This record gives sequence, structure tokens and C-alpha cells, in this order.
Amino acid sequence: MALPAFMKRYLLFVGLILLLHNAPVCAQKTGLPHSTPEAQGVSSAGIDSFLTAVNRSKNEFHSFMLLRHGKVVAQGWWNPYSRELKHTMYSCSKSFTSTAIGFLVSEKKLSLYDKVISFFPNSLPDTVKPYLRELSIRDLLTMSVGQPQDPTFYLPIQSNDWVKSFLALPITDKPGTKFLYNSMATFMLSAIVQRVTGKKEYDYLKPRLFDPLGITGIDWETDNHGINTGGWGLRLKTEDMAKFGQFYLQKGKWSGKQLLPAKWIEEATGYKIDQAPDTPKNRKAFNDWMQGYCYQFWRCQHNAFRGDGALGQYIIVMPDQDAVIAITSESVNMQAQLDAVWTYLLPAMKPHVLHANPTAYATLRKHLAALHISPAGNSAKPGIALNGAAKTWSFQPNSLNIKSISLRNDKGIYHLTLKTDSASYTFELTSGKWTYGLTKMQGPSLLMKAKENFAFLVPYRVECCYGWTDTNTLQMKLRYIESPHTETITCHFKGQNMDTDVAYSFYFGSNKLTLHGKQ
Repeated sequence: MALPAFMKRYLLFVGLILLLHNAPVCAQKTGLPHSTPEAQGVSSAGIDSFLTAVNRSKNEFHSFMLLRHGKVVAQGWWNPYSRELKHTMYSCSKSFTSTAIGFLVSEKKLSLYDKVISFFPNSLPDTVKPYLRELSIRDLLTMSVGQPQDPTFYLPIQSNDWVKSFLALPITDKPGTKFLYNSMATFMLSAIVQRVTGKKEYDYLKPRLFDPLGITGIDWETDNHGINTGGWGLRLKTEDMAKFGQFYLQKGKWSGKQLLPAKWIEEATGYKIDQAPDTPKNRKAFNDWMQGYCYQFWRCQHNAFRGDGALGQYIIVMPDQDAVIAITSESVNMQAQLDAVWTYLLPAMKPHVLHANPTAYATLRKHLAALHISPAGNSAKPGIALNGAAKTWSFQPNSLNIKSISLRNDKGIYHLTLKTDSASYTFELTSGKWTYGLTKMQGPSLLMKAKENFAFLVPYRVECCYGWTDTNTLQMKLRYIESPHTETITCHFKGQNMDTDVAYSFYFGSNKLTLHGKQ
């Protein structure tokens, strides 16, 4: 019997509502196709077990995306992080620099065995020693420069001319023979890209990689000479990370077009050098930092490879499973993060389509929608009144250049003002929830004292909150949500005085600066 027209319209309406209701597991459109986990041979329960393990761990995740057979089957952001935000990649940036070199090689604008000094004739030391003369692009790519120590954490801070300073450093081992992680080597690759093309690395990659993949709204830090930092400083969205991983999984092909030769992809992601040749095999077996280094990629267990950034920024490519995993985080134990992938997500991927599991799927959807990082909340009533006019505490000169802190309570919203030697910065904080804001104050960073141009990053996006941990202790959190990091300011009130602890999250509680303030 034919259904009446009004019943057809009703069923169509109900179907549309159900479709929209089911959207959160794959959320809004990202430019990548979406599917349910089971339709792509992935267990919803397995993904849910991964999320449960993550939330029970000491690692703070900010986002997660899983692609299988080129389709997004699960994605989530831990509130206050969200899909539209960029996230600092740290050394995951290196894999993009490797890609720029790959394009130059494919365009025959350079070769891997070109000597580094040939690109910088005006930046050489007075005496060019044999090892420096031998140093090649390939040696930079494989982190085998031969320098006795990684200069990354002092050279960008001390020098205004990174290229010249890098070339002046001693090389004590024959290039190409000994692995030593070296982010400044990647900066040199970026400098070579700019020297060869006349463009910043980002501008060179834009029409070749970013535009074809639909990657927009990103940025990349530069030194004071306008060279992209190369080995760090790229900021992009979780979806962009997943697209990049899928591009490599497809061996350089996107939307049916071969953008980068498959031969280069295989070359760049294959084993090149042993990071720890003297380490026993049984100790290497389950260590993802001892599976071999490639051209600015790492080999992983299970025949996977990855782009990898400090504190847990990951683009994991799994050819055997036809899968890509993107993760942003601030991790105290990066190996534990990868172990969770191998323990829960790897066995959740099957070689065939799985039967639909509505119950597990619904549980996963609910879990993904509820991901969050808890804000500070009041556990005690304050013993000090902050109502009315702002109260100000001044400090003696200190390494953070904080001259004073002012606090004011306006109907439960706290106004925090930090005054430094050069400016004042005010934040609004609430208790029990995150409050969004913008600030010109630079947040915590592993290279925050580098002599870079940070001006284009301003304003910084922050989410703020406060809570009283006891009657005389106020804790305030400034979470810089386009980076992995949080600044925690804890005020201990002692009559008219106040001791203030300032801690950066990447120290994981092991380091803080205490300031002694007086009204």
C-alpha cells in the first residue's frame, strides 16, 4: 500500500533529524569524507577504550582524529580546545620541511648531496674545515650533522644570525655517520629553501601542498631575518595534520593528482639512520624512538612512521592498516601515548567491514562529545576579600619581569592584571568554567626566549579560570589554547603580603618561580 504524501514528508523529516543527530561522532564537515567506524572495519568499542585509557593517564590530550581508508571515523577535542583552533606543532613541523625539500628535488632545483656551504657563501667562518665542507642536505635531513651537541636551546637565544652561527659551530664527527637530534639543522633546510626559491618555506609550499590539500589559516614562526623556523613553529589544525598524514599514506597523491613523486615519499619515510646503534635489540623493540630515523620522520613499531613534536604532537601513518592518526597534547610520557595507540587502536582495526554496533557507536559518540579538561573550581571559601577596588602586590626584580599583580572581584569574575617592565596585561577569570579571552602577553613556550619575530602571533587566544584551594590560596590558570601550554599562577595570601608561584605546564610540577609580593 502506497504511503500518503504527508507520511512520506514526515519520514523524510525524521530521517533528516536522525542524520543530524548522528553527526557528532564525525562532527562538522572538515573537507575529509566521513564514515562510521564499523563501516571502515574499526571497532567503536576499541576507540572508546582508547579514550578511556587516555583520560585515565597522566597525559593531557587536546585533540584526536582517526582516519581509516581515507575517511574520518572518529574525532574529538578536549574542551576548551576545538576544531577551528590551530595548535603549535613543535618538531612535527620538521616533516613539512622535509616535504619542501622533496618538492625542490622533484623540480630538480637541488639534490640531496648538494653541500650546505654552497648556499651561504657570505655566511661562512674564516676557515671552512673539512667536515663542514662535506656537510650535505641529506645530512641535515637525517640529523647526522656531526656537531657534538644540539644547539637548538642556546643558538636561537644568543644569536641574531642563525645561519652564520650554525655554520661556525664545530663538527666533531664525520657528517652522515652519527645521529644527534638537531632542530637547528632543520632551520638550515628552511633557509636553503628560501635561498633557492626566494620565498619563505610556507610561501613555497602553499601552492604545492597547502592549497591542494585545502589547508588554510595556518602560520609559521620566523627568525628576525624572515626565514621560517623550519624545525618548529608551524601552527595548524588537527584536520590539517590528518590531511598531511593521508597525503603521505597515499604516497603523494591527492584528489587523483600526483603532487609529489611516490618514490620521494618512500625515500623520505624509510629507515635511514640508527638513533642508538649501541643499544641492545631487546631494549629497542618497544621503543618508538629507536626504530630508525628518516628524512625528518620517525619510524614506528608495526611498520608505521610519524611526524613527531615535543610533548605529544603526532601525525601517525599506518600503511599496513591504511590508517592515519592525528594527536595534539601536552604529554608527560610520549611513549605512553604511542603505547595506547598500539594497545587499543591497532587491534580495533580489522581487515574487513564490521557489523554495525549501534550501542557501542552511541557510547563512543557520547564519549567524544564529553571530552574536556576540567577547570579550576572552588574547594574552599576565600579568606581574603577581593571586592571593590583592585588590590595590588609589588615584587622585587625577577627573571619573569613581573613588577606587580593586581586582583579585583566583580560579581564572581576575577580581573587579574600582570604588570611587567614594558606593559600591563589583564585577564578575566571565572570559577568552574573556562573563560575565553585575547591577550598580547606571550605565553609559555619551549623557545619563548629565542630571537624570533613573534609579533604576527599576537593576539594570543587564552582560556582562563580560577579556584580557591584553601582559604588563603588562590590558583589561576591561563591556558594558551593555540599552543600545548598553560601558565598557572598560585597566590598564597599572608596578611598584607602574598607569595606567588608561577609555573609553566611543560615542567609538570618540577619547576616554578616564587615571587614575594607586598601591598
